[in-house]
Amino acid sequence: MNDVRKLLGRVAEDAGQPVISTEVVYARAARVRRRRRVAVSAAAVCAVAAGAFVVPGLSAGQEQAPRTSSVAAPGKLAGDSERARKLTALLPEDVGSVKEVPLAAIIKHVPPGQVETKLYGPLDGQYAVRRDGGVGYLVVGLMDAEKVEKKLGDGPRETNLCKVQPGEPHRTDCVREELPDGRVLTVWSDSMDYGDGTPQWGPELVARLVLRDGGQLTVRDSTGFEADTALGPLLKTPPLTRAQLRTLTLSPELLPAK
Repeated sequence: MNDVRKLLGRVAEDAGQPVISTEVVYARAARVRRRRRVAVSAAAVCAVAAGAFVVPGLSAGQEQAPRTSSVAAPGKLAGDSERARKLTALLPEDVGSVKEVPLAAIIKHVPPGQVETKLYGPLDGQYAVRRDGGVGYLVVGLMDAEKVEKKLGDGPRETNLCKVQPGEPHRTDCVREELPDGRVLTVWSDSMDYGDGTPQWGPELVARLVLRDGGQLTVRDSTGFEADTALGPLLKTPPLTRAQLRTLTLSPELLPAK
């Protein structure tokens, strides 16, 4: 997955469809923010003149069909899913309570039973992390090389994510790490301060692991969002520290078994 602003899926056409992806959720939030900024700018001009947590993918050199998982409505998420339990086992003991949640249902009000997510990685999913009275999110998504190419289209193939392309938001505290096995890990901070919107996302850390075959594993480490549908207030800091996020992203459990 990439930056929220790059997830320009056609959200309006997807509304009510049986398959809702994490990309669509982030895209919708970004598009709402853009529309509101345009509306505010237009209003200001008139006053003077006359008055927008996956992600499908594969591990290197491996073919695997996506799994389709139905996720219950927010009110029915009383217990941990198997994925949530496995993810929790990889996290620090003091991270908080981890539950798998359907962001599409929470943010887009998709009716129960219509929230389905195509999963490629064994722990792909959207997870709410509750601690100290706040709720943040971890979003894990794996994408194979073919999907990455399709998503980039005719766009630039910059391999250094710390070199921001025209039109992309600035990535702060960006660190690129070339691993001995040929993979590349990039971790950066995102203030998510791009104007008003619903939801209004809080600051987050993002880690992206580029696999040897061009596939990508992305983990978003978000302080949460503010909206009427939010499960709780923002966390003061992301669920994981930068070092903890790095450790999680490099965990072999996030990739399909070879």
